[in-house]
Amino acid sequence: MTTQSQPTIGVFDSGLGGLSVLGALAAECPSAHLVYAADTAHVPYGNKTPAQIRARVLAMGQALINEGCTTLVVACNTATAEAIEALRAAHPNMPIVGVEPGIKPAALNTQSGQIAVLATAATAKSQRLAQLIARHAPHKTVHIIPCHGWATEVEALHLSSPAIIKEIELLLLPLIDQGVDQVVLGCTHYDFLAPTLNMLIEGKAQLVGVAGAVARRACQVSGAATLTTTQGNIRLVATANPERLTAALPALGLNALSARLSKSAQLMVAD
Repeated sequence: MTTQSQPTIGVFDSGLGGLSVLGALAAECPSAHLVYAADTAHVPYGNKTPAQIRARVLAMGQALINEGCTTLVVACNTATAEAIEALRAAHPNMPIVGVEPGIKPAALNTQSGQIAVLATAATAKSQRLAQLIARHAPHKTVHIIPCHGWATEVEALHLSSPAIIKEIELLLLPLIDQGVDQVVLGCTHYDFLAPTLNMLIEGKAQLVGVAGAVARRACQVSGAATLTTTQGNIRLVATANPERLTAALPALGLNALSARLSKSAQLMVAD
């Protein structure tokens, strides 16, 4: 049973990508209980219509509330861009934290004035991304790169697959050669491609992720930031094939989470 002193933070994504945020939260908020929900029955979100994405986000949010969560983290750039306002409208009294591409830090840190944003098709064309660029990087050159199929490759744990390397070489490396020095990871799945990306850009550009910043914000709004109570546990749930979550942790470099799992991953209904 959740107590007031030990809040429960629910984190969700279409699949494995949001585990990057969960890992940051586990380090930032050791006293909070964490529930990670993967909507694997509908992965990926990046190729869905706005209406489909909103429907899934509302269903996943409600399912996590039913699981006892007192704070929600939408650990998906596509879901945040298309549906976080609808989720906040449905639950006006609940703290809800989203994930947005790190345009602001990239704009502050660029020396060349050129930024690349790696994003899903839905995020790439979203009004929310356009607004972030207009607000934080109006005088910078921002190259938006739709990365078709990258999230699917991460779901398959193909983190350095020939297909990914070919795509990076084709889409990103020419921009690096032209002077891009900040590469924004505009999808939480892409955090797990960081080793491959860093290998290919060879220190010519800096990767910009936001998992740590999102974790700090969620920890703060949940009330867990100042707690020193017993370490919270972690539960993993999914709308299909929950066993894949547990199996993916070692491949994604998240072995540390395994010690905090209260049970094996479970199936969750979110309709």
